[in-house]
Amino acid sequence: MRDQVEASSRRKTVKLFKFDPNTLTKDGWETLGLSARQAQSIVNYTDKGGRFYKPEDLQKMYTISPEMYKRILPYAHIPESVNLSRNESPSERKEYAKKNPVIVDINTADSTQLDDIKGIGGTFALRILKYRERLGGFYKKEQLLEVYGLDSAKYGEIKDQIKIGNAPLKTININTASFDDLKRNPYLTFKQINAIIQYRRQHGNYTGVADLKKIILLNQQVIDKITPYISF
Repeated sequence: MRDQVEASSRRKTVKLFKFDPNTLTKDGWETLGLSARQAQSIVNYTDKGGRFYKPEDLQKMYTISPEMYKRILPYAHIPESVNLSRNESPSERKEYAKKNPVIVDINTADSTQLDDIKGIGGTFALRILKYRERLGGFYKKEQLLEVYGLDSAKYGEIKDQIKIGNAPLKTININTASFDDLKRNPYLTFKQINAIIQYRRQHGNYTGVADLKKIILLNQQVIDKITPYISF
């Protein structure tokens, strides 16, 4: 799907050429085959102090698909002057690039903005985006602990750099939702979903959260978790 979006968004003649990803302009990225939006995302990253220390660092950009990465990797060239010091480790150089503190809204941030958070790299940024999409948005910071691999130590490192803005959560109408609709919510098991649908068939539409408490398989903890994501 992403490749299709890329292809449909291109307006320039695609041409592969030797380039430095740290200085390449938006037009240059588009010439390589990226869409205008994807190109701008990478330029925003470098404008904010983000740096590529080796060609393989292109993999950390969510906007560059695996197929695109393979095509442009042989043409990426990074001058030795990018290395700040021979005595610095890659992680130290990365932290230097992110010297400015940020407060990021985790419900609206893209991968580049998430990568600006000290302690969050490309891998975690992608996982957060995928989990946010599955949930329908975060209603509290602590939900990040549910992201695969993000433990309490990592959460403690990033919690003061994030916020929850006013972006509305995506909700599902529990009175019309199918099994597949409800399956998206990570807080419900298949048995619980079946119980929700069977109760609706037997007793009619739900009128409110109180009706959910009548389902034996749903305890209060589960109800509290799913309430922000359902409507009646």
